[in-house]
Amino acid sequence: MMRFVKPMAVTLALALSVTPAGAVQPDEILADPVLEERARDISKDLRCLVCRNENIDDSNAELARDLRLLVRERLVEGDSNGEVIDYVVDRYGEYVLLNPTSRGANWILWWAGPIMLVLGLGIGFSFLRRREKTPEPVVAALSDEEKERLKQILDE
Repeated sequence: MMRFVKPMAVTLALALSVTPAGAVQPDEILADPVLEERARDISKDLRCLVCRNENIDDSNAELARDLRLLVRERLVEGDSNGEVIDYVVDRYGEYVLLNPTSRGANWILWWAGPIMLVLGLGIGFSFLRRREKTPEPVVAALSDEEKERLKQILDE
């Protein structure tokens, strides 16, 4: 039993120490560390259009590589972080943002959930109030004949 514990512990330690490696290739990295850090900050907020919910730094897709190069190219040209993001959004649409803005048509998406929740609670509350006001049906008492017949049925 002990001979299995050590290999299992090593395997578990290796498995837990593995972290996802970024897909940024060495030939993409900028020589200026400040610009490279800015590029990484921008890339964290841009979605890979192929991989969906993965940022472009973590994606190995060719389009993600093109976006990483585009971001670095714009930074080298002197654009600010906001200008780079605006340029990419103008080119690919707001879907490229991992955290979309809450203005314009996205307002509907941001507020649809809370509005539906309030509507559902309102409908449920009105249903319960209406149900509360509904009178109980009047149940007529059994006649003497019905009581006698019931007694006969139960005695059988």
